[in-house]
Amino acid sequence: MPLIPLLRLAHARSGDKGDTVNIGLIARRAESYPLLLREVTAARVKTHFGELVGGAVERFELPNLNALNFLLHNALDGGGTVSLMTDAQGKTFSTALLRMEIQVSESELTHMTGEEE
Repeated sequence: MPLIPLLRLAHARSGDKGDTVNIGLIARRAESYPLLLREVTAARVKTHFGELVGGAVERFELPNLNALNFLLHNALDGGGTVSLMTDAQGKTFSTALLRMEIQVSESELTHMTGEEE
């Protein structure tokens, strides 16, 4: 099964609430949403970000929007007002998530993107 970056199936936006990063991941096409549900779990997101996330990762499903929302706790070294991080508001976390690779079958890829690997 090919590995593809999430960027091919979704777009994302992120920001902060204190020391927590909030990432919205939105399927580009409704057909891709079930694949996001299957492949982009809280555990996989936590693994993808590694040491950048000191706390738990929560996932919330928004099927009416074909989207997932993630909260990454303890990820901003205290938050925007106290952190010395370059990205203390977590704006680059969405781009980093879109680089995560997921497995898809050839038929899923063709069906969801209209292209073949």
